[in-house]
Amino acid sequence: MYFEPYDIIVVGAGHAGCEAAAAAANMGSKVLLITMDLRLFASMSCNPAMGGIAKGQIVREIDAMGGYSGTVSDRTMIQFRMLNKSKGPAMWSPRCQSDKMMFSAEWRSMLEKTPNVDFWQDTVLSLLVDGDQVKGVKTMMGGDIESKAVILTNGTFLNGLIHIGEQHFSGGRMGEVASHGISEQLKELGFEVKRLKTGTPIRIDGRTIDFNKLVEQKGDDEVVGFSYTEPFKISKQKSCWIAHTSLKVHETLRKGFKYSPMFNGRIQGVGPRYCPSIEDKIERFSGKDSHQLFVEPEGWNTQEYYLNGFSSSLPDYIQYEALRQIEGFENAKIYRPGYAIEYDYFPPEQLHHSLETRLIHGLYFAGQINGTTGYEEAACQGLMAGINANLTLRDEQPLVLTRTQAYIGVLIDDLITKGVDEPYRMFTSRAEYRILLRQDNADARLTDLSYKLGLAKEDRYQKYIYKQTKVEEIKNFLNDNYAYPDEINGLLEQNESSKIEQKTKLSYLLLRPQIELSDMINTLPSLEQYKGGDRFVKECLEEAEIQIKYDSYIQKEKELAEKLDRLEYIKLPRDFDYHTIQSLSYECREKLNRYKPETLGQASRISGISPADINVLAIFLGR
Repeated sequence: MYFEPYDIIVVGAGHAGCEAAAAAANMGSKVLLITMDLRLFASMSCNPAMGGIAKGQIVREIDAMGGYSGTVSDRTMIQFRMLNKSKGPAMWSPRCQSDKMMFSAEWRSMLEKTPNVDFWQDTVLSLLVDGDQVKGVKTMMGGDIESKAVILTNGTFLNGLIHIGEQHFSGGRMGEVASHGISEQLKELGFEVKRLKTGTPIRIDGRTIDFNKLVEQKGDDEVVGFSYTEPFKISKQKSCWIAHTSLKVHETLRKGFKYSPMFNGRIQGVGPRYCPSIEDKIERFSGKDSHQLFVEPEGWNTQEYYLNGFSSSLPDYIQYEALRQIEGFENAKIYRPGYAIEYDYFPPEQLHHSLETRLIHGLYFAGQINGTTGYEEAACQGLMAGINANLTLRDEQPLVLTRTQAYIGVLIDDLITKGVDEPYRMFTSRAEYRILLRQDNADARLTDLSYKLGLAKEDRYQKYIYKQTKVEEIKNFLNDNYAYPDEINGLLEQNESSKIEQKTKLSYLLLRPQIELSDMINTLPSLEQYKGGDRFVKECLEEAEIQIKYDSYIQKEKELAEKLDRLEYIKLPRDFDYHTIQSLSYECREKLNRYKPETLGQASRISGISPADINVLAIFLGR
């Protein structure tokens, strides 16, 4: 097979690979996406859902940056929920159940409609490297394929090993072969390679579940979705369900512990702390008599259900016996058992913040290869790797989102400056400035940047400008108009808020925690123009309300963020030997030489480097 040289080759068509290919191609690069199976684009190999706590914010950010994950999620969702609505807006997180087969098909369709993307079904055996520059890849069928950059998004496929009880066999996912050769080559080139572990639960035939014994969990009445530009169409939703384990279930599972690869030492990789297997939960929380499980449908046209919270690598017959002791699953049949999988990853300290490797120019890593877990975490890394590979080929500076700009910036900075010793998962608590990084304002934070990169197109940019104008119009109206006692006191009394005795600005009333803008709209004649608005108007009203209600908190965080950003602009010499600065602590010198931070801000976040060390560095730099 003869291939013309490509600008960028993306290896792997998971969530990271698909976003990488889309971003690079939309910025003008000629891209080849190589995958072992062209039927499985962005496969939902674990739970069939997108978003969630902090993850929903990431999907919104990907969408604002011109990525496809939000659009695909909206087009294929079967249920939507906004999580944490009882808390402040910094914690609100969109999440949807997806039709997993439609999700993969929609991703393929969108990529096939994207100019500059070619596809090739094959296995990559190794990289073509000349000195410290990547030159392409060698595949099983196609021979040598040349490119100026390569993005590796291999997921769990690098030397993947599947475990079910005492059985173990090679595989990247159940029913799919693992990839061999790349890890070995990179290790020879000087890269550090380690192992991690993840798992997935039993899959159940929904026709054999007694849903009358489960607690129904319906979707939200008001479906918001993820994409800022996708016209929303979902008219019905499928319910999820809640079940619980019991002491009897736990005792049955314990019978298999002696066969567990986790407990007998066969699994060497570290598993995810925040998504543990059911056997790990039973051991770690031995005082609990029950654990909550979520029964999640996998699509509109299938009876397959995913038992979230029941991930396991125990023998299949133990899993099956325990499952049938859960109320509602007494007669359950399964499609396949749960399993654990070990795979190679490369500690991310070996990367620049652009996700380019430090050892090989033009080589980028994105997704689980960097030690992360989750579709959303992988997708945003793929997006940034695709953007930066393109920028490098254009001899432009890489794009590095800061911790004050996006959860994407927090994630990548955490990976590079802190490393991982377990699969990394994003939480709102990881962001110091989460009031600034809300799900509702991702477009305001990132669309202008995306437009300048050429990712956000003109129609999208104009919609963004119009939305910002509309939000300011609503804020100005609330600041310039008043409510009178006879109009509003009934609502105030009803919501246990003190009555007013004279006319009061609408924006002042909105500062009261008991009062919401929707209540005022339904009460005050002056706000009747905003009644019954479409999704766009509701988004603008919500954004205006948040900006008014939380203005003092937002301004405080902006001031703190500006102080942090000052450190981000102080560059550190790239090849400096920090051992020559004797006034730095020994641990600081060791870690600075190892991690080679690019800015003083990055140095300040490396574990073990003290504020005193940062002061010494600032003095050394003449600051």
